[in-house]
Amino acid sequence: MTKQAVIDLGTNTFHLMIVERAEDGKPKTLFRESRPAKIGKAGINKGIITEEAIERALVVLRYFREVLTQHDVSVDQVVAMGTSAIRSADNKDEFIKRVQQETGLTITVISGDEEAAYIYQGVRAAGTLAQIDKAGSSALVVDIGGGSVEFILCNDQRVFWKQSFEIGGQRLMEKFMDTDPISPTAVRRLQSYFQEQLLPLTNAIHQYQPAVLVGSSGTFDTLVDMHYMHEQGVWPPAEQVAFALPVSEFYRSYELLLTRDHTGRMALPGMIELRVDMIVVAACLIDYVLRTFGIQEIRVSTYSLKEGVLADLQNR
Repeated sequence: MTKQAVIDLGTNTFHLMIVERAEDGKPKTLFRESRPAKIGKAGINKGIITEEAIERALVVLRYFREVLTQHDVSVDQVVAMGTSAIRSADNKDEFIKRVQQETGLTITVISGDEEAAYIYQGVRAAGTLAQIDKAGSSALVVDIGGGSVEFILCNDQRVFWKQSFEIGGQRLMEKFMDTDPISPTAVRRLQSYFQEQLLPLTNAIHQYQPAVLVGSSGTFDTLVDMHYMHEQGVWPPAEQVAFALPVSEFYRSYELLLTRDHTGRMALPGMIELRVDMIVVAACLIDYVLRTFGIQEIRVSTYSLKEGVLADLQNR
């Protein structure tokens, strides 16, 4: 049985997933964890990974390396994917070299287009798109990262259109969120910014008219957690990978997120430290997409990039 690991080096969070392939080829998850590295913090809009951010990244990656050793996974069985903050940094080569020297891990930097393709594979593996296909609709998959946001118009069979935009949560926070709670003026500025940045998406949506927004992991996971905590007082089932999120429930959370400060948001049932600030600008983006394109249904897939990379490795 082969063990494989995927590390997703996101702008805000690093994720590690270790799986074992059984005889039938089905992967069994042995370990998964997400840790904040915040490599985009203070440098993302300047195109650099700061020295502090490199140090934070190395702390997380040294820990991941220990976990890999404990699970007997050799470095040649690890796929480490660098996304927006790394691909847009002028000092990415230096960063990759330091990681290699100190942990033995080799980072592959992927383009926004490749990132969107992997996210599609991940969401598809969660079974979310097959459910939507039964209704004969197409979907708009949205993955809101710290550095970039991927939009994919698709159904379970194929991708019609996809694009990655460098408008992730960390970038938006540093550009627009100068008060906490966010001011109504900043929200209006954000909406104008989305309108101008997302023109290619607007054109594609007119062509393919998706009926459902499928949110991929991250912010959407936290919105599902908040929904479950509010309705049932429990966390969602850990083994479930696809969820429906009522639009009314999204707007209940949206109002709370936009009117409270950091401490107030932290007190909301279902909130986690990892997302407490970035979720504000992410919620503004979701609101923009729902209103602008008249979408009235939200589904959530807890699978995204790393599951897509695994699905791709399996298909090979």
